[in-house]
Amino acid sequence: MSPEPPPAPKTPPKLNPVRVPIVEEPVAERTTDFREILHAYSKEDAILEAKRCIQCRRPWCVEACPISNDAREYIRLIAAEDFDGAARVTLRENPLSTCLCKVCYRYCEDACVVKKKGIPIAIRHLKRVALEFGSSDLVYVPAKPKGQRVAVVGAGPAGLMAAWELGVRGYSVTVYEEEGRFGGLMQTIPAYRMTDADVETDRARFRDLDVTFVKETKVGRDLPVEQLLSDGYAAVFLSIGTSTHRTLGVPGEEKEGVIPALHFLKEVNHDRPISVGREIVVVGGGDVAMDSVRSALRKSNGGHVTLVYRRGREEMPADSEEVLGAEHEGIRFLFQKAPVRIVGDGHVAGLVVQSVALGPPDAGGRRSPVLVDGSEETIACDTVVVAVGQKADLRGFGPELDLKITSQGWPEGKGTGFATGVPGIFSAGGRSVVYAMGSATEAAEAIDAYLSAKRGESATARPEPFGGEATFHLPVGYTKPIRT
Repeated sequence: MSPEPPPAPKTPPKLNPVRVPIVEEPVAERTTDFREILHAYSKEDAILEAKRCIQCRRPWCVEACPISNDAREYIRLIAAEDFDGAARVTLRENPLSTCLCKVCYRYCEDACVVKKKGIPIAIRHLKRVALEFGSSDLVYVPAKPKGQRVAVVGAGPAGLMAAWELGVRGYSVTVYEEEGRFGGLMQTIPAYRMTDADVETDRARFRDLDVTFVKETKVGRDLPVEQLLSDGYAAVFLSIGTSTHRTLGVPGEEKEGVIPALHFLKEVNHDRPISVGREIVVVGGGDVAMDSVRSALRKSNGGHVTLVYRRGREEMPADSEEVLGAEHEGIRFLFQKAPVRIVGDGHVAGLVVQSVALGPPDAGGRRSPVLVDGSEETIACDTVVVAVGQKADLRGFGPELDLKITSQGWPEGKGTGFATGVPGIFSAGGRSVVYAMGSATEAAEAIDAYLSAKRGESATARPEPFGGEATFHLPVGYTKPIRT
């Protein structure tokens, strides 16, 4: 018998650089209210877009994801018209999929090989397709109870991720949240991007886990953090976040008409009355600033909104998609301008700014702003929204925790797995929703290892969150994380 011929070489699919368009609400209509801007793909368009994926042997998209969500696989399943399978894969590693399919930073798309020749695969939008057309009302199943309790402080993305990770592993988890709603800083994301209902859709899948949520309780004020350990919690995870706004530190900031961005966005999202004028200036260059300018435009009844940022457009940390959206909506951008003082007789009448030259890079690699003498000018306005960053509210959290405060304001433990200076207490956060989730995953794994050792057992991988004997594993071809 003659030997079988060798298999034919696999021919990689031809790379298609052109993305299937994502339909948006027309600018003239969407800026009159907070309707959702991006429309979901139809099934047919989703399948066409998924077929653009060349299914790289090394899953660059997965390696770029802070939570290692297997995008390559759910895209493959969508291309094969298996939307139920795609939904299951999406939710398998990502308990906040309904939120992330609308607001994720799309690090996966930055790493997509197709981007080298054209527009990357619409990975985030395909995640949404998986949930909308597949069976996504899945319920997470806990492993055998561990008999140990864990307290999670903060119900933002990091706290929710840690609660899920530990709940799936069989721990009894209590989540303490100071607000009356869940989501942390996701509460400040405007409704044209995502809503509180999206958070609740994701949280509903926790219903069979031993996870209890306690609202309107601020650990550190209403409940001392050390009391959690004495009350029987075997470990504590602090996901405090950055709920306090930073100020400009310029004369006149106390005037009526100056509004902190976080307060402004929460009031808008909670549909509480907050007035802005017709000539609005937002100071800042991050995502909160982008959300503020676009929300202010919608609240201004046809007014004008200007963004003032002390560096250039290329230095803006905001999501490029949001910057482009603001430009399309007619937001005026003033780059390399720094606020000097706010003028007006009791109420804001103008913002005095000074031109900025960009000097040598600072320690973080960003070019340092240097004020230009004699370059002051006044921008006439009746409202100033301050969006120059946030910081953590650390009242009630003592020095014994030995927390590291990151450059962007959130506290984290300095030890392995974000362990703090107090045994059993861990702390982490992140600069975006998915990065916060990734940090929380690492901390939850460290908490599991810490508590497993207390039980005299070895830590194991995350169990299959829908029940069964399988455990979490990275996809075939995964080499190492490419995120930084």
